Amino acid sequence: MKRPPPILDPPRRKRILSEEEHALWESVARQIKPLRKKHRVITAPTAPPSVEARAAAKIAVHPKPVPATGPQPKKPLTPPLVPLGRRERLQLSKGKKEIEARLDLHGMTQARAHRALSGFLHRAHGDGLTFVLVITGKGKVGAESERGVLRRQVPQWLSQPEFRSLVVGFDEAHIGHGGAGALYVRIRRSRL
Repeated sequence: MKRPPPILDPPRRKRILSEEEHALWESVARQIKPLRKKHRVITAPTAPPSVEARAAAKIAVHPKPVPATGPQPKKPLTPPLVPLGRRERLQLSKGKKEIEARLDLHGMTQARAHRALSGFLHRAHGDGLTFVLVITGKGKVGAESERGVLRRQVPQWLSQPEFRSLVVGFDEAHIGHGGAGALYVRIRRSRL
């Protein structure tokens, strides 16, 4: 059995806006922010606006004027951090992927550890290494709240823009490589 053809609505005529609707639409259009940086050309109305349109225009909130200084220079974007994948972590923990360098920060002050980490990551990046291990130590668990300072600070340092140009991502190391007291760090490839 054949289905009957679908019933189609007759095409609609384009409705013409009244002066009031046109003025309201213009006031709304002026308030929105475009997705792209295209300059919108505002056309002047052909007929003088009515009393209602002028009242609606007075009520409308006008956006801040955009300075006409030309294109603004773009800020260099720092690449986002990406956590290591499950497969990479597994291969590192089993020794299928090589840890190409290690840095031990045990017993260092924060300032010295930061300098050592910066120099180490710059060298690793320059040498084209892929995976390195940064050992922070676990810190002692106890009443003193300042134990394990480097364990808390190193992930924060690695998240800063100064290191994101060198580091793709990092994750806690496997227990065989130091567990919670060490980090696998993936070094960003240098661009030629």
